[in-house]
Amino acid sequence: MKSSKSERKMQKIWSKLKPRRRKITSGKEMQDEGSLPAIGSLNASYSTSLTLPSSYLLLPPVARKAVSDVRRTFCLFVTFDLLFITLLWIIELNVPGPILDNLADQVIRYKFKSSFFDIVLLAVFRFLCLQIGYAAFLLKHWWVVAISTLVTSVFLVVKVIVSELLSKNAFGYVLPITSFVVAWLETWFLDFKVLTQEAENDRAYVAAANADRGPMLYPRPFSDGQFYSPPESIADSEEFLDEDGLRSRPATSQEKEYIKQGQDAMTVMENILAQEEHWKLEKTSETGDSVYSLETISYGKIFILKAFMQCPAEFVYQETILQPEKVPEWTRTVTSCKILQRIDDNTMVTHDIAGSVGGGIVASRDYVTVRRIERRQNSYFSTGVSTNHDARPPTDRYVRGENRPGGFVVLKCISNPAVCTLIWILNTDFKGHLPRYLIHQALPTGMFDYVGQLRERIADVNPYLRQQLVPTTGLLF
Repeated sequence: MKSSKSERKMQKIWSKLKPRRRKITSGKEMQDEGSLPAIGSLNASYSTSLTLPSSYLLLPPVARKAVSDVRRTFCLFVTFDLLFITLLWIIELNVPGPILDNLADQVIRYKFKSSFFDIVLLAVFRFLCLQIGYAAFLLKHWWVVAISTLVTSVFLVVKVIVSELLSKNAFGYVLPITSFVVAWLETWFLDFKVLTQEAENDRAYVAAANADRGPMLYPRPFSDGQFYSPPESIADSEEFLDEDGLRSRPATSQEKEYIKQGQDAMTVMENILAQEEHWKLEKTSETGDSVYSLETISYGKIFILKAFMQCPAEFVYQETILQPEKVPEWTRTVTSCKILQRIDDNTMVTHDIAGSVGGGIVASRDYVTVRRIERRQNSYFSTGVSTNHDARPPTDRYVRGENRPGGFVVLKCISNPAVCTLIWILNTDFKGHLPRYLIHQALPTGMFDYVGQLRERIADVNPYLRQQLVPTTGLLF
């Protein structure tokens, strides 16, 4: 009941977000084209934006599933192991002669060198160990499967060396090899699928539960007046407004092009947000932050980071969006950022130099980017896309990268203004001769580093938030 109430509340909040399609033409005004499809799935609370499995979504621990879906699949595979080995053994009993005579030879008159019965008992041993450990006791450690696989491997190696099975028939090869391969598949399945997925679900549940709790203590109220917010309509006119709101000079053709580039990039970023159900989870950090990916025809693989922030949205907005030239002061991800030209209150052109990523796997790059900033109801949007500017032509000192449409979204939480959610869409072509798989391995680490440094920055500027943002132990929440 609590979860559905929260979801209805967040759906109502997001239904107010209506992006406008903008087109710069003389004598024409902007028209509202309706709300962004599926934007309601991006909630101001981190609880639903984590895309948790339904069985884990804000349920008390006693009400959550006793056995996860991936663990149940593992237990089925262990059962398949026993049944498959037994079936092969029964088939083998029928090959040389009558099944009852062969059964008596292999069971009653058992000999280590000539019987397959011990391989079946080995399958029974694995079945009992793994089912008792991971189905009955729900262990979350690999030691049981490690023991069963070690015993299986040693036994089969010794049996193949000293036995006479290989000279009997084809089953002298099939049964030992099958048993060996299946045992190692069980080890891989548990270690890389079951334990990993359940750890991610647990971290996501902790983050969601903390995001959904009541308002947190906060030393002083906030007012939007403490922070500069870009107006929502100034950039929609062909004429600029000065500080007093009076008409200023009209925009040049180049400035109009920059504005249009920013608006087009905003539209692409909205489309990426609207495809949340297609995002694939790539990696989750120990602090509960998650990096997703989205495969697109136009841009290839796009990375999206979601981070729950234990601070007001205005703090994140100020550090990541409002003051881009100060970002190099607190993060190693960006080593330099200079504003080349301010087009209007919503649009600017910047030159950025990105630091190396993944321990130097991706070397430093530079970018010339059009940035567009918009404030919409209870959220802040900042998008960027690469462009050209006479003040910063390409040089031999850096590889000129390409920023495809992407940026930041900061979502306020209406029920708790002391927390917010940060979404970072990274859509970059690094250029140069870099293996794509290396880039994809390095980017999630760089994104986690960035949001960790952002928390440090906010905690340094606001010391009373340090315990919430940068705890000494445990999760951030």
